[in-house]
Amino acid sequence: MIKLKKVYYKTKARTLGIFVLLSGLFIALFAAIVLLTTPDRVLAHQHQSIQTSAQTQDATKASARNIRGASPCVAIKNEPAPKLIVDPPLPEGLVQGVYWAQYRVENLHIVPVFGTSALQVSPRAGHLHIIVDDLPWWWADASDNNTVDIAGLPPGQHKVKIQLVGTNHNVFPGQVVTQTFTVPARNSAHTH
Repeated sequence: MIKLKKVYYKTKARTLGIFVLLSGLFIALFAAIVLLTTPDRVLAHQHQSIQTSAQTQDATKASARNIRGASPCVAIKNEPAPKLIVDPPLPEGLVQGVYWAQYRVENLHIVPVFGTSALQVSPRAGHLHIIVDDLPWWWADASDNNTVDIAGLPPGQHKVKIQLVGTNHNVFPGQVVTQTFTVPARNSAHTH
């Protein structure tokens, strides 16, 4: 029985020693992870602070307001006149019989809002009227998707008139862009 007690205590001591050793290793591993990741966290925070500072400096040069225009949350007193800017049609589209012309507007939000009561909205709202080849009809584009897209144009010379209009469909003075262009003859099938 004495021999059995010695074996029991030796086994218990070894088990306790292994437990203490493993616990120590676990604590050392945890401490190493914390120490190794702390500099990365500090560096990441410093990098983020530098980026935020750079963004603040860039914001004064090209703020959202400077690029996108006024916020729709605040009425604008003495709004400047709206302006329509249209790029020439993209040649990649013309060879397919498609007119793609990118555009942007200033001092106006293009939205699907219509009617005379909407004329009092500030910032000002409106949309585009698009006329092809002097046809007697037009269509309204209130999508503000940045590109006028007209497909299925046959080869030959064409004319597209783009008008910037208010919610009551009246053209803003001087805000009409007319482009004359040629769709080249093509042998391939229409791919648009």
